[in-house]
Amino acid sequence: MSITNSAASFSDDSTPRLGFDGVGPDEFKAVFRHHAAGVSLITADNGSGPAALTATSVFSVSAEPPIFVFSISSSSSTAPVITTADTLVVHILDADRLDLAKLGATSGVDRFADTSAWSRLSTGEPVFTGVSTWIRGRVINRMEAGNSTIIAVHALETSQTAGDAGGREHGAPLVYHNRTWHSLGTHSALDS
Repeated sequence: MSITNSAASFSDDSTPRLGFDGVGPDEFKAVFRHHAAGVSLITADNGSGPAALTATSVFSVSAEPPIFVFSISSSSSTAPVITTADTLVVHILDADRLDLAKLGATSGVDRFADTSAWSRLSTGEPVFTGVSTWIRGRVINRMEAGNSTIIAVHALETSQTAGDAGGREHGAPLVYHNRTWHSLGTHSALDS
């Protein structure tokens, strides 16, 4: 038996209209636990000091112009910095950088305490070392959505590791699914 809920309600004339009634937060989160997502670490500094958070909400919107978006919860301790910064860096994490994903997801820690793990770009944004891919961008739009802010970013600069001493171009992507970290690789490829 399958149960579905709908956010549509009906007026007296039986015309459907969208409202804010619908599934509850626990049910909504449970459904999205089945949606695997790539893991990124977002860093920024609005002038009050660097901030970092782990996000699974980053996705590309347009190649021309190059725009991507992500969301951040208003309850995040980094929200005051991330939501007001003019520029930021999104680190696309490989599985071998699970340490950074955990760092950005842990509350109450100084994510920048290890000064050997990060530096600043010439433009001022904090960037972590040892990450194979990152994108620096300028915030072009912000939109409040529920208890989160959706941030649209125009990509200004990218960095991709060409290869390391072992000939590796990029590591296996880090993915979050059902409250667990995963690594994608040839073992997880499906025949098409």
